[in-house]
Parts: sequence; C-alpha cells; structure tokens
Amino acid sequence: MSEKVLLDYGSGGKASQRFIGELFLKNFDNPELRRLNDGAVLSVGGKIVVSTDTFTVDPIFFPGGDIGALSVHGTVNDVAMMGAQPKYLTCGFILEEGLPIDDLTRIVESMGRAASEAGVWIVTGDTKVVPKGAADKIFINTTGIGEVCVDPAPAGDLARPGDAILISGTLGDHGLAILSTRQGLSFETPVVSDCASLNHIIVELLQNVPDVHVLRDPTRGGLATTLNEIAIASNVTCELVEDLIPVRPEVKGGCSLLGLDPLYLANEGKFICVLPEAQAEAALALMHKSPLGVDARRIGAVVATDKPGQMGRVLLKTGLGGKRLLGMLEGEQLPRIC
Repeated sequence: MSEKVLLDYGSGGKASQRFIGELFLKNFDNPELRRLNDGAVLSVGGKIVVSTDTFTVDPIFFPGGDIGALSVHGTVNDVAMMGAQPKYLTCGFILEEGLPIDDLTRIVESMGRAASEAGVWIVTGDTKVVPKGAADKIFINTTGIGEVCVDPAPAGDLARPGDAILISGTLGDHGLAILSTRQGLSFETPVVSDCASLNHIIVELLQNVPDVHVLRDPTRGGLATTLNEIAIASNVTCELVEDLIPVRPEVKGGCSLLGLDPLYLANEGKFICVLPEAQAEAALALMHKSPLGVDARRIGAVVATDKPGQMGRVLLKTGLGGKRLLGMLEGEQLPRIC
C-alpha cells in the first residue's frame, strides 16, 4: 500500500483487493467478512442479510438515473445477490454547503420512487452538512437489510465445474452513460444507464429455479473483475465466449472510440448467475419474461482449473478462435462511477 489513499483503491480491481485485504480485512477479520461477498448472512432469530454502500457518483444526474436512485438500487441489489428479499434501508447524507435545495429535493424524490418500486422502506437516516469545498455536492450511504429466502444462500465461493454462466443483459451501459455525460460527449444513439433494482427478478428466480450457486452484480470493475472474484473464491476457471456476450452497438462503438473495454465497465442493473448447466434454460426463460432480463444470455461455463493449486482465473474465447486471459481491473478506468 502507498502512504496515501489513491484513486485506484476505489476501482474494484487489484488495487482495491490489496487495500481491503491489507487494511480492513486485517483489522476487522471474522469468518463472514473473510468471504468478501456483497453482503453478510447473519442469524438474528432467523437469517438476515445486511449490506452497505456509499455513493459518490459524478455527475449526480445522468441519463437514466441520478445519485438518489442509484443509492437505493445499488444496495437493494447487493442484498438480493445474497439470496435475500430486501426489506429496509437506512440512508446517510453528506451535503456540501451551497448545494441547491432544488437538486436535493429532486434526489430525495428519486430515492422515494426507487424505494417504492423495489418494495423497501427507508426507515432511518442521518444528515451532515460540511463547509463548501469539503465534499463534492452530495455523498449518500445506504445500508440494506433483507430476509434470506433460500438456503443455502448464493455466494461467491460456490461456483462449481459444470456450471453455466449467465448474464441478465447488455454490458457497459452505466459506465459509458456516466463518462459521456461527464465529458460532454454525445453519440448518434444516446447511451442510458441501466440503473435498476433487481430484487423482484432475483426472488422469482430463486423461488422457481433450484440450486443457484452464485449471484453477483458486476458494478465497479465490470464483468471481468467480478468473474475473477468468483473464480478465485471458488478456485475454478470461468470460460467466456466473446460472441455470446451482449453489448449494445452504441456502447461497443463508444468504447472503441475511447479505448475502453466494455467487459470492465460498471453496470448498475445487471446480474451474473452461476448455476448447474441443467438449470440454465429454465433460468433464462424466466429472466426473459422480465423487462430487466430480456437480453439475458448464457455467456460461458465454469470448468476446473488446469493444474492442482492453480489460482482461479477467467478466460475469453475470442471471435477469432483464440483464448485471452481476462485479469482483474488494474488501475481506475473511470473514477466515481457509483
């Protein structure tokens, strides 16, 4: 670790993993935290899931959403990925002196709509105002609490050889929408964030398709980094087929123009599902019934690592027939994405 906090530490890639391991995990170490999932499954009478996230996205308003809706969707999704039905949220605001009340009102109203659509209550919160220049407009922290609806709950260390890898829709929409707005770029076809709460489609999936092993939303670091986390935790190889991975033409074109890889761009309304191959078609059929899953695809499979003791990894079968190793994101491709 460096002597000062770097932007890379918030990238969701290798630098983030080192930062978490050498600082937070070292000092907060416990069996549940050590699994490094999106939330924690706890037992308080019955089993619940708790997850927390802080949102600093810039700009605070973007095509398809804003920091308020994002703060609800992001935490709702983290709870849902743990096999739980989100029930309650807490929220904490850090507001910069001088933030227009009209902007704050718009953000809070957006949070209210997002919470209502997700079926969760915002039950408590806190507000702090800091002097101008001590923060950038508004930062929001939300913590989610949900009831576990399946046992065993999906987790990042449960992927097994023979599993299929599904993605619920197109990749890179959120990341490119943020970048284009931030830089004042425009494309022939507008790029809109996929920001959405996924709990309804997730709960229906868990109730109707048995033996879902892993659920993850590929936010910071995108699909490639998230699958690396799963592969390492489960000690397996994730093999993807490039031609099967859905990316909108406008996102593919924008990434080509800007030198970005959509497999590493953040998403805020998509999820990865890893489950036995025998259940893949049933899962896809169910996902296709939802507006949030119409573009769902099977994009690859889980296989055993090549050698005993080899670390889990992600391989991409390219359109030209070769194979490319997809590592975790190195550096910060796009800071303050969520």
